[in-house]
Amino acid sequence: MKILVPVKRVIDYNVKPRVKADGTGVDLANVKMSMNPFDEIAVEEAIRLKEAGKAEEIIAISVGPTKAQETLRTALAMGADRAILVETDAEVEPLAVAKILKAIVGEENPGLVILGKQAIDDDSNQTGQMLAALTGRPQGTFASKVEIDGDSVAVTREVDGGLETVKLALPAIVTTDLRLNEPRYASLPNIMKAKKKQLDVKSPADYGVDIAPRLKTLKVAEPPVRVAGVKVADVDALVAKLKELGVA
Repeated sequence: MKILVPVKRVIDYNVKPRVKADGTGVDLANVKMSMNPFDEIAVEEAIRLKEAGKAEEIIAISVGPTKAQETLRTALAMGADRAILVETDAEVEPLAVAKILKAIVGEENPGLVILGKQAIDDDSNQTGQMLAALTGRPQGTFASKVEIDGDSVAVTREVDGGLETVKLALPAIVTTDLRLNEPRYASLPNIMKAKKKQLDVKSPADYGVDIAPRLKTLKVAEPPVRVAGVKVADVDALVAKLKELGVA
């Protein structure tokens, strides 16, 4: 079975994003970038499935600028077999990414597409679900456990009050949550080997996808500073305070 793993280049999760002075977006100048953490978990899970004999090939995919090759090389160093970069300097919205992935799914015909539940830059949480809808494949979202058994995959996901397990017929789409696994570090020998692995560069036009934005960002601003809380002596004081604030 072939596994596709889409990965996104985002601001490293240890970096505090800065909003541009003119409010048009986030300042990316000289900022450390890394693979989206949820996608890193997806790569790790694909590698574990291959190590367990459930898959034969792992293909990492990214949509973004030339520098996204660094993210794909990281996936290759972790254990992916080859990679595809759909290169563009434009900001690509989730629907366009899903359409590009659908075209690649049509070419590669994978048994499983596994990707992060969301990217930590826009927090959209849409691409996996859109891809499932566009391809007509079953989806299991927010996976905390993935088990392949023959022609099906069992996906355990956290829900309010417990765990829910769904059984999907393969081929399927799965999005990963934080507790699925702990990604491995790429060793130096594997980083060197990754430089020789196949990385194909395509464009959105190669897949016939229009990536023109459908959304317009009006303004990006820092979140409001939190106001310190107030301690009250008893319930009566609490009720009085709530009435004073107009919420009771």
